[in-house]
Amino acid sequence: MGQELIHVYLMPGMAASPKIFEHIELPQDQFKLHYLEWVHPFNNETIEAYAFRMVQQIKHNNIVLLGVSFGGVMVQEMSKHFKVRKLIIVSSIKLMHEMPKRMQLAKKLKAYKLLPFQWVSNIEMFAKYAMGEFVQKRLELYKMYLSVNDPAYLKWAITSMLCWNQKEVIQNIVHIHGDNDSVFPIENIKGCIVVKGGTHIMILNKYRWFNANLPAIILEGI
Repeated sequence: MGQELIHVYLMPGMAASPKIFEHIELPQDQFKLHYLEWVHPFNNETIEAYAFRMVQQIKHNNIVLLGVSFGGVMVQEMSKHFKVRKLIIVSSIKLMHEMPKRMQLAKKLKAYKLLPFQWVSNIEMFAKYAMGEFVQKRLELYKMYLSVNDPAYLKWAITSMLCWNQKEVIQNIVHIHGDNDSVFPIENIKGCIVVKGGTHIMILNKYRWFNANLPAIILEGI
């Protein structure tokens, strides 16, 4: 009999397409990749309720859940509804206190309520805000990988991110973080695997690191 496949479900970052994982390749005799996509939130839907709906997309047992950025927050919420084999977050946070001060201040002042979410149609403004990289040469990259252009989703996602209230680290979570992440600076992050030179979009430009190291990370302790 062949070896049982480990099913790995991948959750992209805020407003991003599963295409961000297009370069991720794991040994096909051991792993099967599945790509999750954002769905439209209901009016006033809590992140907990949204995560429960996302769980309905899971079709296997004893899976690996991996999420990037806000997707990392989402997979943590999803993992509260069922048992996972391994929970991995990339370029994300484990606790509300790992948010940078500017985000904590925006939460305190409720500044997210004042944002003109209609500018989601302006890809330049949206890309800079949602992905956090203020570099013009990366704009075309964002255009390629951002897939959700709905103001209602954006309002819900940014509000859910800023108001996330996780106070305790989920047991056995694996956190992979770049030392040059401008959205969630490494100095605020504790207990992570550090990727040298990794930025907030390292799932794209450090994919060789992930392809080389994810198998061992997934299999460790199993």
